[in-house]
Amino acid sequence: MSLGLGIDTGGTYTDAALFDFTCNEVIAKAKSLTTRDDLSIGISKAILNMSSDRLPEVELVSVSSTLATNSIVEGKGCRVALLVIGRDYDRSIPVDVVTKIAGGHNLAGNEAEPLDAESAARFIQDHADKVDAFAISSYLSVRNPEHEDRVKEMVKKICSKPVVCGHELSSSLGFNERTLTSVMNARLIPIIAELMDSVKKVIGDLGIDAPMMIVKGDGSMMGEKVAITRPVETILSGPASSLTGARMLTGEDDGIVMDMGGTTTDIGILRGGHPRLDPEGALIGGRRTRVLAADISTSGIGGDSRFVVNGRKLMITSLRVIPLCIGATQMPDLIDRLKLAADRASRFTPESFDIDNIIQDVEFFVLLKDRRDPNLSDNDRAFLELLHEGPHSLLEANEKLGMHQFSFNVKRMEEMGLITRMGLTPTDLLHAEGSYVEYSAEASRIAIEQQARRLGVEPGEFIALAKKMVIEKLSMELLLKLMQEETGKDAEGVVALDLLRKSITGTEGKDFGCRISLNKPIIGIGAPVGAYFPTIAERFDTRLLLPEHAEVGNAVGAITGSVVEKMDILIKPKAGMGTSVDPPCTLFSTLEKREFDSVSEAARYAVETGSRHVDNLARVAGADSVEIKVENHDSKFGFGQDYDGEVLLEKHILITAVGKPRQFYAGGSCR
Repeated sequence: MSLGLGIDTGGTYTDAALFDFTCNEVIAKAKSLTTRDDLSIGISKAILNMSSDRLPEVELVSVSSTLATNSIVEGKGCRVALLVIGRDYDRSIPVDVVTKIAGGHNLAGNEAEPLDAESAARFIQDHADKVDAFAISSYLSVRNPEHEDRVKEMVKKICSKPVVCGHELSSSLGFNERTLTSVMNARLIPIIAELMDSVKKVIGDLGIDAPMMIVKGDGSMMGEKVAITRPVETILSGPASSLTGARMLTGEDDGIVMDMGGTTTDIGILRGGHPRLDPEGALIGGRRTRVLAADISTSGIGGDSRFVVNGRKLMITSLRVIPLCIGATQMPDLIDRLKLAADRASRFTPESFDIDNIIQDVEFFVLLKDRRDPNLSDNDRAFLELLHEGPHSLLEANEKLGMHQFSFNVKRMEEMGLITRMGLTPTDLLHAEGSYVEYSAEASRIAIEQQARRLGVEPGEFIALAKKMVIEKLSMELLLKLMQEETGKDAEGVVALDLLRKSITGTEGKDFGCRISLNKPIIGIGAPVGAYFPTIAERFDTRLLLPEHAEVGNAVGAITGSVVEKMDILIKPKAGMGTSVDPPCTLFSTLEKREFDSVSEAARYAVETGSRHVDNLARVAGADSVEIKVENHDSKFGFGQDYDGEVLLEKHILITAVGKPRQFYAGGSCR
């Protein structure tokens, strides 16, 4: 073969990996800080940092990204007009303009009410020039998509704006969830288009002439033509890539994958060589979608989490800050300013303060954007003006502006996206002890010496205590994920949490202790995992796999996935006919509703047409040598041992097309 280039744009780092498919190995890799304002800058730097002369040989590029997830959580995206048919929707779904019109179907797929085509056409004409995309969601369209399809054709005739229907994205029941998914999809279309344009420009400038794939939330891949119409499927793309990368780098089919990045740690399960998927659909920003995605538990602790010392207490928070070691690399004078801060006598902070408002002498605030918001106080405006000169600590702002440091509402300005801060992080711990050094270790050491004095311990003790906090936090998140996976419920109550804490810390109670062992290995993905994960695996009596190239595992996963397309077809016997040997029935799919004289006839038709449909979808998505898999799942009701016979309630036929991108078969030899 040929070479593939995998790219993952995470919240903190952008990773790149050059993969040789003939040898099945990574031949070059690099990382760069993610540039959120313009992702192409970070992507370009990561690729250039590989310093490879083989980039022109790349025949396939694949990208995973947190862009879709972040955009939804942050409420970004284009203007969307929503048409709901036959039922009102959950008004908490964010949308720019909406109308409800008559129509919709019932569970049998029969028309519940005629479609109000006149109102639909009028709404489309009134808003065609005012929005960027249309979303259409009809009640029970998964039983009959006719009304959604008719309104979609109206949009196409009236304007050239993108339009998406709920039944095209999901075949599952759940009107509100399907409506939310269609709105999200429409809103993301220009965002994903911009990402793809940026990546194409970068690879073009670097002399790479290759098609591009995008990773979906289930870890599979799709071509750019499909991605531009179904961008919502890239939700959780980055975490899903870590599972695929873990499988490729270790060869393990079953394992617990812990991906520790700068902003978060993502925990997912590999079962039978595939990511374990959330059957209910991805949960994003507290809202349930109908996007098939990896079942990922995300913990707000990573290499950039914030350490806080207040009195004799050390705490770690999920607030993402810029590590001081990175800040000092970008700001040459930060070392001297840190030394001055360390020499000052620390001021008392009341323990009742919100943790985000507790002042740290070694923290500096950085201006992200200056917005003339009328809700800002004069003091906050003065602080933002000062930050135009460069990062400042609150004590420096106090001295320059003559305002008390508690008079600045930094928490609110952070929430508004106006500022961020540099501070002490787990990444600084590793730099200070020398176990992972990529930036300025001196800045990390100075800050830890100052914070250790405040805590009343030696620097070495401070590092050990802080690392212990990280390990225990990660261990708790791991067990909570596994217990939810095992029981289907969250671990709640004093007893459950007491058992978890005993097993994590190894402490004994008055009468009993607790030890939990895992029956799957832990696979560590991410740069700092060697510092924390060995202790976690030891506490849970399991193997730890830290594969070579783990620090770019997401990028490896991005380029080594497969193209996967699925179709779920439902066949239901006619009412009262389920006891018959081969009863007449109705077939429901995303393509149509159709009547048949027998279930066997419907099943043959489902396999034939469904296989053809998913095969076509996979090839449009960029696959070659497509393999079709068919699964039959019958739901039956039995009358017990004393009665003969069963009632067929329904038959689900799941048809899956799997294939590698066609460039994978270009041939070649291993160098």
